Amino acid sequence: MFEDIPVDVSPMYEGERIRAANMFCELAGPKSIGAELVQVAEDVEDGSVLVVGPNIDEMTEGERYPFGILAEIKGEKLEKELEGVIERKMHELCNYVNGFMHLNQRDQIWCRVSKEARDKGFKLEHLGEAVAALYKEEFPIIEAISIRIFTDEAEVESFLERARAQYEERDARARELTDEDVDVFYGCVMCQSFAPTHVCVVTPDRTALCGAINWFDCRAAAKMDPDGPIFEIEKGEVLDEIKGEYANVNAAVADRSQGTFDRVYLHSVFGYPHTSCGCFEAVAFYIPELDGIGIVDRDFKGETPLGIPFSAMAGQCSGGKQVEGFAGLSLEYMRSPKFLQADGGYERIIWLPKEIKDSLTDFIPADLVDKIPTEEDASSIKEIRRFLREHEHPIIQRLKEARKERREERKALEEAEAPEEVPTEMEETPVAYAPELTIPASGGVKIILKNAKVYAEKVIIKKK
Repeated sequence: MFEDIPVDVSPMYEGERIRAANMFCELAGPKSIGAELVQVAEDVEDGSVLVVGPNIDEMTEGERYPFGILAEIKGEKLEKELEGVIERKMHELCNYVNGFMHLNQRDQIWCRVSKEARDKGFKLEHLGEAVAALYKEEFPIIEAISIRIFTDEAEVESFLERARAQYEERDARARELTDEDVDVFYGCVMCQSFAPTHVCVVTPDRTALCGAINWFDCRAAAKMDPDGPIFEIEKGEVLDEIKGEYANVNAAVADRSQGTFDRVYLHSVFGYPHTSCGCFEAVAFYIPELDGIGIVDRDFKGETPLGIPFSAMAGQCSGGKQVEGFAGLSLEYMRSPKFLQADGGYERIIWLPKEIKDSLTDFIPADLVDKIPTEEDASSIKEIRRFLREHEHPIIQRLKEARKERREERKALEEAEAPEEVPTEMEETPVAYAPELTIPASGGVKIILKNAKVYAEKVIIKKK
């Protein structure tokens, strides 16, 4: 099938990573532009592959170039609803090509070509030929497919505009439905090749973490291939409507994560947050000093208020992990009325990159838009705190109430007299309180706990 392609094509190369030292050139990525798009069309010249712009042998080693890839498909059983699901497979199929690395999705793609592939004579038309053949093998309902690859900057800019219009059309349609309107959710395990315990739960109000697959896409995919990576989850018993916990979702996650996780909250970063793959568009992260939540997306180039960039934060929770206080999510989910509703929604958001905030103006409550700082307003915890106070963000009242509650608890503890008789066992009893508690650690480091309360499951008192 791939005799005319100078590099190997096989699923065994799917996990290949091309590091900078072995990279010939970079396509799209965070310092350039790019997109991928699959569209059902009537007039498709089967097998046609066209490269518009510089090819690999015309590129300069170490440089980066804009990149777009368009697949037009035709088939009697193909539906427009399938475009997003078939498009999401682009990531996997491109990575079958030895010496070509593909990351992310939609207009977030990031690709690299290795020096070894260039030396073997690999060109972009070979990528197109491989992808076309793999698509027809993966989806027999595709009767004809043509591939166009763009590296000319003007062409990529035009293609990017077209692709984003299609993404918005898909997303807008999905917003018309809510979780209460359906009896079935969907699970997706397409990312388990690199995040083996990740199970993405897709509902009308919660788009897949990658942002590329919504509930309608999943419905079409599950109908087309009931035994495929996208499967039905009967909504069933609602355990907690606000947190978004469902008995059948828990069971599906336990089954598909090989028993690693058995509880998931769809609308919270606390307790049992949704697992995170690595393809997520953004990360929600807890800022304990202010009891608020920040959001950072993969396009943000600076450091977050926690002092680390997106890449480091993504490393905290990717790979299929469930990490309390961190959750990968799609930007489309931030347009949902159920967005982190268990945590307070936008009333709990205290920092956003300006680009995200500007794109969400119509979805953030009007009275909160000017109260949420961006990197242009604040970058440190201290600066954020000042901004929140000056703009009377709801989190300030939350902090005041929490401080008042702590003062009352402290006063009650200080005023409490020691009982004459102490039970031999006390469950979850506070046995120590200290305004400041110093714990020595190795390497000359001291850990200082302020306003610390120490709890013990049991207290046993023995006479000597």
